[in-house]
Amino acid sequence: MRILFDTNVILDALLTRAPHHLPAVALMDIVARKELDALLSATSITTIYYLAEKAVGASTARQRVSDLLSIFDIAPVTARVLADALALRFKDYEDAVLHEAARHAAATAIVTRNPKDFAAAKLTFYQPAELLRILHATS
Repeated sequence: MRILFDTNVILDALLTRAPHHLPAVALMDIVARKELDALLSATSITTIYYLAEKAVGASTARQRVSDLLSIFDIAPVTARVLADALALRFKDYEDAVLHEAARHAAATAIVTRNPKDFAAAKLTFYQPAELLRILHATS
């Protein structure tokens, strides 16, 4: 299973955003142990850094982004990804870009806590707690 993580799931873990942080942290631990093939969109990295810097300062934001880069693969955001995202019927272009970055990087699913944002998705999507249940059931 190759899964792209939505930006909000990573921010939940890094910024300890209650009540969502526990499943997000548990999933990131699974990724860090290399028990899940996981991706982040290239655009997510810049958003995560920007928001983390505001919340915890530049030094900590740099360390957290460095940690993410060491455990996640990165789904490129190319001109093709951006064009294909425009053709989708998503309400939010950013979500369409994440979807297409995932698809072009051969992901099979997206983990997000906002499934309504991916209602038009061609890929499967999971909420964090749901993905945790699936992963625990198969281990």
